Amino acid sequence: MPKVLISDSMSPRAAEIFVERGVEVDVKTGMTPDELKACIGEYDGLAVRSATKATTEIIEAADNLKVIGRAGIGVDNVDIPAATARGIVVMNTPFGNSITTAEHAIAMMFALARSIPQANASTHAGKWEKSKFMGVEVTGKTLGIIGCGNIGAIVADRALGLKMKVAAYDPFLSQERAADLGVDKVELDELFRRADFISLHTPLTDQTRDIIDAAAMAKMKKGVRIINCARGGLIVEEDLKAALESGQVAGAAIDVFPTEPAKENILFGMENVVATPHLGASTEEAQVNVAIQVAEQMSDYLLTGAVVNALNMPSVSAEDAPKLRPYMKLAEQLGSFAGQVTHSAIKAVTIEYCGNVSQLNTKPLTAIVLKGLLSPLLESVNMVSAPVVARERDIEVTESVSGHCGGFQTLVRVTVTTERQTRAVAGTIFGVDRPRFVEIRDIPMEAEVGPHMLYIVNEDKPGLIGALGTTLGGSGINIATFNLGRSAPGEDAICFIEVDGEVPADVLAKVRDLPHVKHVDPVNF
Repeated sequence: MPKVLISDSMSPRAAEIFVERGVEVDVKTGMTPDELKACIGEYDGLAVRSATKATTEIIEAADNLKVIGRAGIGVDNVDIPAATARGIVVMNTPFGNSITTAEHAIAMMFALARSIPQANASTHAGKWEKSKFMGVEVTGKTLGIIGCGNIGAIVADRALGLKMKVAAYDPFLSQERAADLGVDKVELDELFRRADFISLHTPLTDQTRDIIDAAAMAKMKKGVRIINCARGGLIVEEDLKAALESGQVAGAAIDVFPTEPAKENILFGMENVVATPHLGASTEEAQVNVAIQVAEQMSDYLLTGAVVNALNMPSVSAEDAPKLRPYMKLAEQLGSFAGQVTHSAIKAVTIEYCGNVSQLNTKPLTAIVLKGLLSPLLESVNMVSAPVVARERDIEVTESVSGHCGGFQTLVRVTVTTERQTRAVAGTIFGVDRPRFVEIRDIPMEAEVGPHMLYIVNEDKPGLIGALGTTLGGSGINIATFNLGRSAPGEDAICFIEVDGEVPADVLAKVRDLPHVKHVDPVNF
């Protein structure tokens, strides 16, 4: 009988479901890291919320662990690479607390608009400071939503019900989806210019980290109010403090912090800041939902091998796995590349399977392409959820198969159509399991991808390669591989370069300023 440890407080229904399914369960909450490390080797599964930190050290001690289930969305407390290296599946429950988080954001907006926490404290203290707490109406005001996915869309719906105007910024939001939601799709600077309230509902990624900084707040209306119930790290807290002190920002409502539990913070004690201890998902209904889901998912995996909402493992049958494994890596690389170099709303994706791969079960590969495509800007997208997310965002997904693929035995091509352009990238398998890109933007080339790449679009003019090498070398950036292609002499060309580490922003700026360079994207795999 499999054995599961529940190490964080969650609804009793989780333990009940494990027992009903035939899984032995222990509930031990509040353990220290040393205590968890000492006992984790006894268990096949670990069910957590946010308090338990499944660190590399804990995972290395988990000799029998097969699955970690997170009752909730965020998995910042789980070392996914370490779990993957040990063959441990990491699951989450991405849809169980969306309404709860959205409602908390609306509550925080009202708290800001009417100074409810401050007025409550003042009144309890025996004061009667009626004139001190002059509020503002939300009716007719503009709410700017950064990140209009599942939670952001619910916030938009509630705000429209309050007779607010809603402007949304989300690179993956199509015009059709925006129209369905009743929101204005805008660029980020336009949102800053128009919004009276700004609510954040985006995951924390390299693209969204510090998305609200001093420069951003300087573009906002004077007296704007900011709500963050998404992730700590989206706002530069030092810059927010300065903007609150100057009056550029009238108030902020913060539910999440870069370091949690947040016992100290530079925003604490400010009269125009409402702070809550990460309560976004803290309702009875949400906690029951995510507890039920995590128990069901973990039980299914431990008893039958079924994989649902896994963040580090595709849902593939045992029979198909050996045949698909080389293509899975290629599919994710192609999708990830397309996602990282796409900067406008995606309208359609076409995946072509040619040659040998066309004889396989391509559905899992399409899901992996979508996972790679959507992951750069969306949190917790996996093989299971990616097709659903694509449908929700009105992204048309098309598959095609063909027995012929030119000079290759096998080929996968991903074509992404956005509001601005259509771009294709294709790859093949060399040898037994070596993915390789062979075409970008209809330009033939050959490239194996590494962890850190630079994708450069340039004019095919003399001197670029030398200038590029000098710029990178002079900045201490070592080039591992250098791959070139061009459409025709003197026309568009591309460089796809592997470097030994991430390229700093100032070095990227130097590369962009080189003669003949048209576009530069850092791409990480």
